[in-house]
Amino acid sequence: MTNEQLWINYKELNDKAAKDELIIHYVALVKIIAGRLYSSYNAHIEYDDLLSYGIIGLIDAIDKFDHKKQIKFETYANIRIRGAIIDQIRHMDWIPRSTRQKYKKIEEAIQKLQKIHGSEFTDEQIAEELNLTLDEYSRMLGEATTYSIVSLEEKIEDNMSFDIASDTVEFQPEDRFVEKEVKKILASTIEKLPEKEMRVMQLYYYSELTYKEIAEILSISESRVSQIHTKAISKLKLSLNNLF
Repeated sequence: MTNEQLWINYKELNDKAAKDELIIHYVALVKIIAGRLYSSYNAHIEYDDLLSYGIIGLIDAIDKFDHKKQIKFETYANIRIRGAIIDQIRHMDWIPRSTRQKYKKIEEAIQKLQKIHGSEFTDEQIAEELNLTLDEYSRMLGEATTYSIVSLEEKIEDNMSFDIASDTVEFQPEDRFVEKEVKKILASTIEKLPEKEMRVMQLYYYSELTYKEIAEILSISESRVSQIHTKAISKLKLSLNNLF
């Protein structure tokens, strides 16, 4: 039976078996999203937990999806699945206070240097601003990597709480403005990043590669990819802070 027929059977005939078939078919999508997030969070969370959160999001997506609209289910479900996983992670509060404090210090140093140098400044300059050696700064950056990703996700989610693929949300003019402004600022900030940071962001978010794959392409270590990613995320978050 085709996917199209499964959607018709479930949505129009209320066939629960068809819903089960759809869930089974799209579990692979959940595994991909959960796998990427598991890599991002540096194994601080069990993969099976992420998978279970994602399946909740998948079921929600299947229930709310309008198969008659001209929207690919994969696009719609990606938002719902990722959102369900991120929401659960946020409520777990598993990131130590010390890690949050370290990331805050890095953010403050980057913000100060951005005002002076724009986007072009070195790790050495950040380390100096923090009164750390380069090795100490690298370790600090590595520890803050996980929280940096969560922090950016929270910032975007808090200010774009509406679902661009939702069939139930009515857009207000200010919602559309905020959505456009967020996308514009993120794109503009990424374009202004130093070449290596821009490349990492493009490969991670647009090409959806893992740290390991990016490290192989750029001929650097996975830990270095993680550090570059964290620094770039800090700059993106600071740009959003200027909007909201």
